[in-house]
Amino acid sequence: MTAHTLRFLADESCDFAVVRALRKQGHNVVAVSEYAQRSIDAELLTKATQEQRILLTEDKDFGWLVFASNTESPGVVLIRFPGHARSGLVAAMTRVVDQYGQELMGCFTVLQPGIIRIAPKPRSTADS
Repeated sequence: MTAHTLRFLADESCDFAVVRALRKQGHNVVAVSEYAQRSIDAELLTKATQEQRILLTEDKDFGWLVFASNTESPGVVLIRFPGHARSGLVAAMTRVVDQYGQELMGCFTVLQPGIIRIAPKPRSTADS
C-alpha cells in the first residue's frame, strides 16, 4: 500500500479494473459508473475539483477542457492503452500511483504503455 491515500474520481470510460486495483491499494475511488449512466465532462471536472479528486479517464476531451478552456482541475490521468496493451494497464496505473502519488495532484498526466508524461497545468495569466 502507498504511504498516502489518494482520492480519485473515475469517469465511465475508465477501465473498472483500475478502480478495483486502486481501491485494493487503499485509495478512495469514486466510480461514476456506480451512480450515473451518463455524465457531462465539465460537471465531472467540477465534482473532482470540489472533492479534491484526481480524475481518471480514457476520454481525450479532458485535455481540451483543462488546457484550452483553462478549467480548474485537481489533476487528471488520461489513460491511453490500446487493445493489444490492455493487459498491462492495471500494473502501469498502480506503479504510477505508487511512484508519483501526491505529485499527480494538479497535473495532467498521460499514461501510455511504457510512457508516462506528467505536465503541470499551466497557470492562467489571471493567476500571475
